[in-house]
Amino acid sequence: MPYSLDIAVASGVLTLALTPAARALAVRVGALDHPGPRRVHAVATPRFGGLSMAVAVLAVAWLARVLPGPARILDTRPLLGLTCASLPMLALGVLDDLGSVGPWVKLLVQACAALTLTVFGYGVPLLTNPFGEHIVTGIWSVPLTVLWVVALTNAINLIDGLDGLATGVVAIACGALWMTGRGHGDFYVMFLSSILLGACAGFFVWNRPPARIFMGDTGSQFLGLTLSAISLLENRKGTAALTLLLPLVALGVPIADGALAFVRRFVRGRPVFGGDAGHIHHRLLDAGLSPQATLGVLWTLSALFGGAAVLLDRAPHAWTPLVIALLGAVLFAVLLTARHRARNRRS
Repeated sequence: MPYSLDIAVASGVLTLALTPAARALAVRVGALDHPGPRRVHAVATPRFGGLSMAVAVLAVAWLARVLPGPARILDTRPLLGLTCASLPMLALGVLDDLGSVGPWVKLLVQACAALTLTVFGYGVPLLTNPFGEHIVTGIWSVPLTVLWVVALTNAINLIDGLDGLATGVVAIACGALWMTGRGHGDFYVMFLSSILLGACAGFFVWNRPPARIFMGDTGSQFLGLTLSAISLLENRKGTAALTLLLPLVALGVPIADGALAFVRRFVRGRPVFGGDAGHIHHRLLDAGLSPQATLGVLWTLSALFGGAAVLLDRAPHAWTPLVIALLGAVLFAVLLTARHRARNRRS
């Protein structure tokens, strides 16, 4: 615990110190997010906040690996894989923050980053089966890894529509993953979760409402990639410790939001990769909640899902369907209530 706290603080302080430089760079090159119909902010706000988080996370991770301390024993291959996979994702984010990158280009780069992870040992050799033994994926490990990275990265990107929201959701998920990793003695999961959580905390100082800088696509792409990599770390060992069910539940809010957005656009005949104002935070705002109250509701939901993931890791498999059903019911109730209140406000 003390070491996890040390590296989290180091990552947070470094992110806090680097963010003003990222903000100045964004202003200088014109990487600004302007107000619009789907935007909550009222003034043009610099992007590129993700650069400060990415530099802090990778710098602290590598420094901890070479300096005296517990991280000296870590295998460098997974860390090297995350670093190599991060480079195209960061380049993609910077280009998108400067202008606009087509959805198919994004998917291609995300898939390439995922394949890079597989080269360095990441994968999905097992899938959780709540009703019995784990399922061995065999040749499907690589496509499942690509699907997982792409899905999670885009889920983080979609939920990044309110000051401090994605930062807090990712930090909460990191806390859940850290607790799960600690329960299984997986130091690598604890190591990266701590560093990423610290970076989110440091960035939140600048990103809290009203935000002075956004993480932009640079940040959401990097956070999504890193979270997906952390969740794959234990799974790659072929053990039952951290299969995809647990991060799937811990990240239930952004994943559900992304899935609903995909289905909503498909049913309405709209481009599935286009934007709209139907995300969970938009619905809560339409229901009359303030941005701060909306943030509180979604953080609470994320904490509930994260706590459930930790519970599922310790509970008998027979509990899994019930816990997931209850979580789905809670999320459905929140969305239904928000929709009802929004209709009453309009009538």
